[in-house]
Amino acid sequence: MNNSNNKIAESIALWHQMVAERDFSRLPAMVAEDAVFRSPAFFKPYHSSAAVCLILNTVMQVFESFEYDRSFTTESGQDLALEFKASIGDKSLKGLDIIRFDEDGKIIEFEVMVRPLNALQKLAEEMSGRLSQYVTQYKETQQA
Repeated sequence: MNNSNNKIAESIALWHQMVAERDFSRLPAMVAEDAVFRSPAFFKPYHSSAAVCLILNTVMQVFESFEYDRSFTTESGQDLALEFKASIGDKSLKGLDIIRFDEDGKIIEFEVMVRPLNALQKLAEEMSGRLSQYVTQYKETQQA
């Protein structure tokens, strides 16, 4: 295993540890400054480590009984897909986290897909309520 693969493997292990502990305090150190987050509810991606960290920290507060079921990794090891299940109130959902790492093991892209539609709508509603002030600020900085 080369050094790049070791760093990615360390990041994946740290990700799983943070999820299990529901503690994302070490997340900023593993997200690249120009990382991209692709939301299941909005077409336009969010750009920056700060946006990725804020969104991931918030969603883990919204999700109840979150757990991963399966994982898939590309041959290079830089792309990881994690199938998960969770609930939000009375809505159960299934989803997929698609994570891309750079050679230093930093997250450069994080994309989420969620089903069914009613659970996605509940997720979007909860996230909007918690992040609306930050989204407005973010959009203003992206347009400047």
